Amino acid sequence: MPRLSEFYGIAIYMYFADHNPPHFHAIYAEHEALVRIDDGSMIRGSLPRTAARLVEQWRTLHLDELAANWTLAQEPAALSGIDPLQ
Repeated sequence: MPRLSEFYGIAIYMYFADHNPPHFHAIYAEHEALVRIDDGSMIRGSLPRTAARLVEQWRTLHLDELAANWTLAQEPAALSGIDPLQ
């Protein structure tokens, strides 16, 4: 599972050939959530409120890059890293 980004102790991953809908995995300490790329809803799991807000800010800034990586992951092909939240 390639790591796409990491910021404030939150790691963002994407599996190769993962199931729909397009999503990424956000991991913070012992918490993990599967987050939809298109609308930011959590498919499964949860994050603490502050971590969830940071992930949502990051997601909205990088929608195009996340969508492009999802397409690459379905091939599968090498994924591109995404800048962390500053």
